[in-house]
Amino acid sequence: MSTPISEKLALVRESERMTKKEFAELVSVPYGTYVYYESGRNVPSTEIVMRIFNNPRLEKYALWFFTDKIAPESGQIAPVLAHFGQDETGYSASGQKTG
Repeated sequence: MSTPISEKLALVRESERMTKKEFAELVSVPYGTYVYYESGRNVPSTEIVMRIFNNPRLEKYALWFFTDKIAPESGQIAPVLAHFGQDETGYSASGQKTG
């Protein structure tokens, strides 16, 4: 079952660590309109969706948004992977209390 557009928009925005207002400004959509998209009250037009994923900061999510697939070798990722990967150190706490 595919994720609703409203949830996908929220995942993209949250992965970029942006507020709804910041995201709306980035993609040149009025804040109130964007809030309706993310709440599921309205569905963005094709023009708006294309504007979102033609943005250089967001284009890495386009394949996932439209098809639910990823192609990391092509730079196409899912939002949940946006802040993981190279920067991950592999460090894990021992669980022992100190002090």
